[in-house]
Amino acid sequence: MRVYGLTGSIGMGKSAVAAMLRKAGVPLFDADAEVHRLQGPGGALLPAIEARFPGTTGPKGVDRTKLGAAVFGNPTERKALEAIVHPAVRHARGRFLQRHRSRPFVILDIPLLFESKAQKKGLAGVIVVSAPAWKQRRRVLARPGMTAAKFRQIVHLQTPDAEKRARADYIIDTGATFTATRAQVRRLVACLGAKTGR
Repeated sequence: MRVYGLTGSIGMGKSAVAAMLRKAGVPLFDADAEVHRLQGPGGALLPAIEARFPGTTGPKGVDRTKLGAAVFGNPTERKALEAIVHPAVRHARGRFLQRHRSRPFVILDIPLLFESKAQKKGLAGVIVVSAPAWKQRRRVLARPGMTAAKFRQIVHLQTPDAEKRARADYIIDTGATFTATRAQVRRLVACLGAKTGR
């Protein structure tokens, strides 16, 4: 089984591409979705997060606004949160790989693949989802509660898109139409399938 990483900066359309890959029958592990589950109502990480960041959880799980305020722009606090979250996500990813071990290839959706250098280990290749900067900005600023200043800060913390594209094995460009993106995804799935000989 070959394992590929899927990544892309904020607002590049990675979630849409991930959905297309799933629809094409590709097993895909979504790290963000797993974090939401672990931090949601009754989530396994709530006690540890509440102990480290008091007042940030409740019956509905993590209050993302409060937790975000506690860690955003503070490297020490962010590392403390990552020390709680990352081992649990790694464990879930291991279970996913075990469950799909008979498949020719799987994809791991890893938002911070390049930022967390260790995540690239063991991957057969990296797929980067990209779009023009003006489109990225328009998409992100349309999100509720997003400001230009917050967008700049997020982009500053992420590996530049140009660098991601340069280091990618495959690029999905979401700057055109939805139909064009879907065609690229179909070609990618065919290409990855051909590499396995199945």
